[in-house]
Amino acid sequence: MASLTDGDSALPATAGAGSPLAEAKRVVVKIGSALLVDEKRGEVHRAWLETVAADIAAMKARGQEVVVVTSGSIAVGRRHLGLPRGGLRLEEKQAAAATGQGRLAHAYQETFAGHGMTAAQVLLTIGDTEDRRRYLNARNTMDTLLRYGAVPVVNENDTVATTEIRFGDNDRLAARVGMMIGADALVLLSDIDGLYTADPKTVETAELIPEVRDLTPEIEAMAGEARPGVGTGGMVTKLMAARICMGSGTRMAIALGKPHHPINRLEETGRCTWFLPKDTPRTARKTWIAGRLRPAGTLHVDDGAARALRDGRSLLPAGITAIEGTFERGDAVLIKDYDGAVLGKGLVAYNSHDASLIAGHKTADIFELLGYRGRDEMIHRDDLVLDV
Repeated sequence: MASLTDGDSALPATAGAGSPLAEAKRVVVKIGSALLVDEKRGEVHRAWLETVAADIAAMKARGQEVVVVTSGSIAVGRRHLGLPRGGLRLEEKQAAAATGQGRLAHAYQETFAGHGMTAAQVLLTIGDTEDRRRYLNARNTMDTLLRYGAVPVVNENDTVATTEIRFGDNDRLAARVGMMIGADALVLLSDIDGLYTADPKTVETAELIPEVRDLTPEIEAMAGEARPGVGTGGMVTKLMAARICMGSGTRMAIALGKPHHPINRLEETGRCTWFLPKDTPRTARKTWIAGRLRPAGTLHVDDGAARALRDGRSLLPAGITAIEGTFERGDAVLIKDYDGAVLGKGLVAYNSHDASLIAGHKTADIFELLGYRGRDEMIHRDDLVLDV
């Protein structure tokens, strides 16, 4: 952990062009209800969101991909339904979300369009991150949106979520999204500019911690309870998000979100707390594939495919000579060469039935053989680990 700082004049070494944010290729920005919504009027802070859109447009202009994870549908909808302040029953929350989600999406669409960006609404539940097929579908959707230059705007699907399956807060949802898409950085825009040694609102000597490289019990003890308001997250949930990020190789920042142009402000001042993992997203993902996933089947490949894999290429259907086992799309499978030696392990893009139909065929034949066009690769190189 780096030295502690406080005051705008004392900035950590991560400020400026070499900061973890400036170096990131793919970034998730989380926006909470307390920042986005005027609770009394039940309306989006359009002027503030306008400055966030300008910051994101600047990020995209320099080649970064951005995903937004947003709260706010319940906060917007409850006012329009005339629901009372305070706690709501589950069905009231769902009704408020159904009322507010369209208004929230419209605000993002209009604001982003003013900066030449396309906002694409994505609704998720916890099940979408735990069911393998739904996880892959959500990841592929967001990958495709990013490839075509859109900005996915993700929210928990509060209209159908229950108390048993809710994320509970969008800090952890943002961390799950970051893990899902292999984000390099997650920025949690908050009502506080980082993690302090104590609550700065009650302890005058509290100091900002600019970097955290290990979530020790001492660090976790610095988190307090969530403060009352329209949001559900507090420092406790932010540290939970940090644990997810550090395990998946994603850097995470807690930064002040209230000022206009909060992302630009973060880059200019560097004032925040960065949680810095030991691995990159790619390395963390490969470690997970190699060590934590039990193979559900085996793909046997010819010599040409074996050479291509060793050269860093993906595994195409044409190079597969035989398939063993029963597996689903997204399962881990072993890869063996002609002599039966294990070459590696990877996440397969087709189930065993469909894989058997296209094995040995060119990618151009996939649609004719299956009746649909999936991925060109049986196993993409990003989902492949050799010499396990």
